[in-house]
Amino acid sequence: MGRDSAVLDPSREFAYTLADFERVRSMIHRHAGIALADSKRDLVYSRLARRLRALDIETFRRYLDQLEQAPESDEWEHFTNALTTNLTSFFREAHHFDILRDQLRSLPPGKRILIWCCAASTGEEPYSIAMTACEAFGRLDPPVSILATDIATDVLDTAQRGVYAMERVESLSKERLKKFFLRGGGSNEGQVKVVDALKRLVTFRQLNLLEPHWGLKGPFSALFCRNIMIYFDKPTQAEILQRFVPLIADGGHLYMGHSETLSNPPGNIQSIGRTTYRKRSVVRS
Repeated sequence: MGRDSAVLDPSREFAYTLADFERVRSMIHRHAGIALADSKRDLVYSRLARRLRALDIETFRRYLDQLEQAPESDEWEHFTNALTTNLTSFFREAHHFDILRDQLRSLPPGKRILIWCCAASTGEEPYSIAMTACEAFGRLDPPVSILATDIATDVLDTAQRGVYAMERVESLSKERLKKFFLRGGGSNEGQVKVVDALKRLVTFRQLNLLEPHWGLKGPFSALFCRNIMIYFDKPTQAEILQRFVPLIADGGHLYMGHSETLSNPPGNIQSIGRTTYRKRSVVRS
């Protein structure tokens, strides 16, 4: 049996071979650093079949050929959006927000605090950071600016709207719901919207962590990079972490996902427990 026939399924709408899957793996790794496991064959088919259908293309081979022949095509954005996983929730891994609140309260006054959330997804994480900042300072206009980035533009559109189904906020306290959200009525029944004061604290921007230049200055007092490194291979992880170090302020915190413990932190980054790291201050003579 040939290599291509190993994945061919006559019941599928589009011709899809093992060679097609390997091409997808190679292309998304080059473009976004994502390392797809062997087990993702069916997921790749279901996600990209929507694009073939929308473009009226009959085979994966032809679709991938067209992508590679047009490196500046907008279709690369759709390709990336389709293959990125965006699992998130408000105050996910809640202990990080307790640490962040204490960190914000300990910073010296008089200077605007910069925070970067580099896997913003549909906005729940950066808005949780913003709520934490408001609570830490006891006001809706804390001296905090949050940069929220993601490679996927479709989720950033959702994040910027700041509108969520009620079930997305069911875990929040009544106090937070009342303070930070507006309930929809009429055609918007069953939805909530983030209040404008919270939105003003967050700037959303598309950013690919594999880009050679991020165009960021910092320094960031807190950098949230949670549950994204698991999609990269080890060399890519190491490269990105090394690039984070100069962007983190001395004494600043790096927050990682629950499955992303750093066994060998880069530079002068040290663990302070529970997937939280601090950049040691450098004593300059």
